[in-house]
Amino acid sequence: MDFTQRIFAYLKFQQLLTDLHGEPFEEFFHRLMGALYPDYVPVRTHGRLGDMGADGLLLFDRTLHAVYAPETHDIPAFRTKLRSDLDKALAKRNGHFDTFAFVYNDARGGVHPHVSVLLSEVQEEIRPLRMAVRGKQWLWQEFMRLDRATAEDLLGCPIPIDERTYGIGLADLEPLLRQLRQRKESAEPLAEVPVVNQHKIEYNRLTDDVRETLVKALRHSYLVDEYYDGITRVDEHDLVARGFRIYFDQLRETTSDPEELWLGLEMYVVGNARVTHRATWAAAVVIAHFFERCDVFDVPPSGWAPTTIGEL
Repeated sequence: MDFTQRIFAYLKFQQLLTDLHGEPFEEFFHRLMGALYPDYVPVRTHGRLGDMGADGLLLFDRTLHAVYAPETHDIPAFRTKLRSDLDKALAKRNGHFDTFAFVYNDARGGVHPHVSVLLSEVQEEIRPLRMAVRGKQWLWQEFMRLDRATAEDLLGCPIPIDERTYGIGLADLEPLLRQLRQRKESAEPLAEVPVVNQHKIEYNRLTDDVRETLVKALRHSYLVDEYYDGITRVDEHDLVARGFRIYFDQLRETTSDPEELWLGLEMYVVGNARVTHRATWAAAVVIAHFFERCDVFDVPPSGWAPTTIGEL
């Protein structure tokens, strides 16, 4: 899918997620996972056995999924359901999984602070097993990996091929972009760009224009860390980073040109509509941040350094 098709699919996906509850959501999850993972096994309830604390199992990476999709969300119900499914899984499937993934359909996204505390408590209790919570952003990132025909099948509608204009690319970044635009004039740039980033810039052979934009943006990338340090949704940063990695990998299937890759990432952040200079600056800061985290573009091999004039 190209950019406009992906945004159309995202809007439809958001609406679908809002409307799916109970068994329909569980069925959607099974179809999504089955399309992506040949080793995914859906678990059906069977008599007195029930589902033994699981709705689906990934055999290869030993991840057990429990699905929760109520029409309304509240913390006590979330806690009760999580504890119930986890206790059953530990009692009846202990030794069969390494990660317990709790999948839920809250279209608002992110993890409530009280839920994050609960997850931390549970993680400490079940070590060395791992605990994961997978909501809207994770589900969309998995959906984003589908081919167009499969995506249309899951959405229940065709994805149009005509060019459309969207004023925002990644809606989950809108609050961050707004804060960056507000901070533009008052933020102080860092004095230097870390040396590791300099090597990475050279290794990826960025054009002069892209290099100049990136270097300037890197001096403000700390603002993105400040933003994520200040929000209560503890998993948001890692989920957005994962989305960037998935999207960048897909971009590289269509082009290897560094400038086209940069423009594709910029569109991913702010959309394909005309935007202000301040919005373009904010997008560059966001891309620079995930460049610095090594979520986009290639990392130089250990010990690499430019050795020829063409690499300087």
